[in-house]
Amino acid sequence: MYMDDKSVDWRSKLNPETYRVCCEKGTERPFTGVYWDHSEVGVYHCACCQTPLFESDTKFDAGCGWPSFFKPLRESVIREALDTSHGMRRVEVMCDGCGAHLGHVFSDGPPPTGLRYCINSVSLSFSS
Repeated sequence: MYMDDKSVDWRSKLNPETYRVCCEKGTERPFTGVYWDHSEVGVYHCACCQTPLFESDTKFDAGCGWPSFFKPLRESVIREALDTSHGMRRVEVMCDGCGAHLGHVFSDGPPPTGLRYCINSVSLSFSS
């Protein structure tokens, strides 16, 4: 199942907000998502295909209002692409399993990577 796979009806599989963010590359409002201040121990998965993406011990409070992680579970679970929308130059991150838009990665994170994967809560699910 990939986002551009026409045989999958993502609109019927996902709630409207998840569809808007994951399929139409939207962004949820800061400080509104269920995981921005979530602190349980476990694994964050892609909300669309359930690929494990981030471990809770890599999550940190970046003060931005979205869940932030300093590294993915494995580099192979994340795909990156240049995003020049809205007059900005950013790096978009997507689930490599299905192509869902997750958020963006920035180079202002903490050690050891110096990265901040800024992820929409609605593009995630969680298991403890």
